[in-house]
Amino acid sequence: MRVLRLKAGDAVVLFNGDGAEYAAIISEAGRDRLALEVTGRTAVDRESPLAVTLAQAVSGGERMDYTVQKAVELGAAAIQPLTAERSVVRLQGERAAKRTEHWQSVVVASCEQCGRNRLPQVLPLLAFDAYLAGQAARRDGALRLMLSPRSARGLREFDRPAGAIVLLAGPEGGFSPPEERAAGQAGFLPARLGPRVLRTETAAVAALAAIQTLWGDF
Repeated sequence: MRVLRLKAGDAVVLFNGDGAEYAAIISEAGRDRLALEVTGRTAVDRESPLAVTLAQAVSGGERMDYTVQKAVELGAAAIQPLTAERSVVRLQGERAAKRTEHWQSVVVASCEQCGRNRLPQVLPLLAFDAYLAGQAARRDGALRLMLSPRSARGLREFDRPAGAIVLLAGPEGGFSPPEERAAGQAGFLPARLGPRVLRTETAAVAALAAIQTLWGDF
């Protein structure tokens, strides 16, 4: 109402995360109240053919918000925040829960912007070691990739995955060598994005765009 200057009688499109769009007409637009009449439902699929989970070590300031926002626009199916050795931000308990709720609200706003009508889930924050333990125990056939500037192998050198993809991205200082070794033991394959070292908020976004170009719907 405020940004688009909408008023009673204007048409809008609604979504609730069930994979459809709902045509509606604004029937009342007041200062503190908005009423709409739903006039139709259309199934619309804008999801990527790739089921990509971004496991992102939490970054500081607005960097994490940016990463979550762009991951949604680039088709990520889920986002797993992690606390790594070099993470600047340390969240626990209620603070972690509130920040996860905030990131989920970023997901909703991003879906509104890009037209996705299924909401990617922001999973509860996990410590890096706990996350790797859970991944090592899974036998789901997913392609697990860890972004590492020390890798000699680029994304284009991997075969097209038959199943899901898990993309592991580090914090501001990257993953430590022990963390990279632990990730490798848990089934993650190191991959680099060219000869330049990317910032944390750039790396995941660039990797998701490359994955969609190589194997997805770009």
